[in-house]
Amino acid sequence: MKTAKIRLGGVEDIRAFVNAAAMYEYDVDLRGGRYVVDGKSIMGIFSLDLSSPIEMVIYGDKEDELIAKVEKYIVK
Repeated sequence: MKTAKIRLGGVEDIRAFVNAAAMYEYDVDLRGGRYVVDGKSIMGIFSLDLSSPIEMVIYGDKEDELIAKVEKYIVK
């Protein structure tokens, strides 16, 4: 399991993130406040408050591949 803070700026960022996450069989959760949604669900992501960074939690064995694909959204 790996975690990172990410910021998704708009519809195109969300679409690109979901497409990247959907390429992998393992679960990806996004946590915003007390809410947790599936990182592969566009509707779920829109239910979060995206005005501040959200936490991405990856449950898999090749987390680094997904992190590399979504690196531009990671808050450093």
